[in-house]
Amino acid sequence: MTAETAEHAVENAAEHALTPSSYIGHHLTFLEKPVGEGGFWTLHLDSLITGGIVGILVFGFLYWVIRGATAEVPNKRQAFVELCVEFINDQVKSLFHKDISFVAPLALTVFMWVLFMNAMDFLPVDYIAKGLTAAGVPEFRIVPTSDVNTTFALALSVWLLMIFFSIKVKGFGGFIHELFCAPFGVRPLWAAPLLMAFNILFNLIEYISKPLSHSLRLFGNMYAGEIIFLLLWVWAATGLAGTIFGGLLGAGWAIFHILIVTLHAYIFMMLTVVYISMAHEHH
Repeated sequence: MTAETAEHAVENAAEHALTPSSYIGHHLTFLEKPVGEGGFWTLHLDSLITGGIVGILVFGFLYWVIRGATAEVPNKRQAFVELCVEFINDQVKSLFHKDISFVAPLALTVFMWVLFMNAMDFLPVDYIAKGLTAAGVPEFRIVPTSDVNTTFALALSVWLLMIFFSIKVKGFGGFIHELFCAPFGVRPLWAAPLLMAFNILFNLIEYISKPLSHSLRLFGNMYAGEIIFLLLWVWAATGLAGTIFGGLLGAGWAIFHILIVTLHAYIFMMLTVVYISMAHEHH
């Protein structure tokens, strides 16, 4: 081997050496598929695939348990599902005081799907990444809710349902009337144009902020949790002390993260019910 070849090999190895930045960057890179010309429309295939698989498994399990449900003493699977359904029904009834035949199943769907998409954060990303790389998939993010596209799509779906129910309950005329006449009213009449301007501005800010806050709250917490896990695993790779303290802190964070995963699925579900309940109110 010539000196020039050896030098080139050393430079190539240095370029591909695993650093903390490259390790974290690798695990935060999406499996992307551009649609059409340019990069404006891009599909995150990993979020779509993982979210779809999680949905199929979770709701397939619920369907399987419900199909085998009996009126006798329930088994553990049936008892777990009944507990979840009763819990969701109680939460919905406390906020939504009309027919819950649509809202309760929607709330159950949102809670279970978001919960288990959040829970993907507990999987060992390094082993999954090695397996996928060996299969020819170098980049793949396993937590769909740490992708703002996923959380915004969920929040936007809830927002569209809110608009739909608002128009259905109040009529299109009532919906437009509420936009221009609530919450400040239009009296006295000489100030009506100014009050209507304030009303429409206030309502537009409210309508725009709902899907943004709904989506970014879930995304921010799950993204932060993912980053903390990666930083702890980087620390664990620095030596014996890093392995001990990184492992201990990682175990502690994983236990605390169970609360975060469950809490933010619950918050997302509750806000879904609140927004639909607000759509049924008259101002």
